[in-house]
Amino acid sequence: MLSKSLKKVVITLSVALSLSATMVHAQSENDPWEGFNRAVFNFNEGLDRAVLKPVTQGYRYVTPQIAQTGVNNFFENLKDVRTMFNNLFQGKVHNALEDFSRITFNTTFGLGGLIDVATPMGIAKNNEDFGQTLGYWGVSSGPYVVLPLFGPSTVRDTVGMVPDWYIDPLYYVDDNSTRVPLRVLRVIDTRSQLLDAERIISGDRYSFIRDAYLQRREFLINDGEMNVTFDESDF
Repeated sequence: MLSKSLKKVVITLSVALSLSATMVHAQSENDPWEGFNRAVFNFNEGLDRAVLKPVTQGYRYVTPQIAQTGVNNFFENLKDVRTMFNNLFQGKVHNALEDFSRITFNTTFGLGGLIDVATPMGIAKNNEDFGQTLGYWGVSSGPYVVLPLFGPSTVRDTVGMVPDWYIDPLYYVDDNSTRVPLRVLRVIDTRSQLLDAERIISGDRYSFIRDAYLQRREFLINDGEMNVTFDESDF
């Protein structure tokens, strides 16, 4: 007969192999278009290495940290508008009021959003988009897809980009000479926020980013609630 310790090792390995097989199966279900996605991913990566990342690194090099923070605060303030509407779409009135308060205080007392005065005041910052709204009302995510230029997404999140586009305050800026530079600056600011985070990527870059994206989206849709249950027989 197996010793008690050896039996535990065998059970642990069996559970690990079972979980591994389940994860691989789940990944193949979530990513049935992997061949296409990898091709688009490689295109995006090449464009990033050639253009966006060097431009972003140059931006961080020449721009004082206080100015970078102001730029990020400005675009986060605009994002709060999208979040507010999506909280309303989900019936989360309390959260929408928080978003409205953040927009009001940061726009008026924060010099148009350049200074985040709402956070020190204790007003929570939320994060919602129309993809999350669809998920909240039970719409399945559909397959994982990598979009040219935009990057990781799902079918549901791709559809959700359309309403969010019209909610975006920049959409209503009529002057192209103002709107286009602001959109470019927002892309650079977004990429700047990812420069430090990408250092933790290990192994297959495509798989790592895909899994991280899907897990984060699930986390956001569930408002950070994770339903994890254990049975006594698992120990």
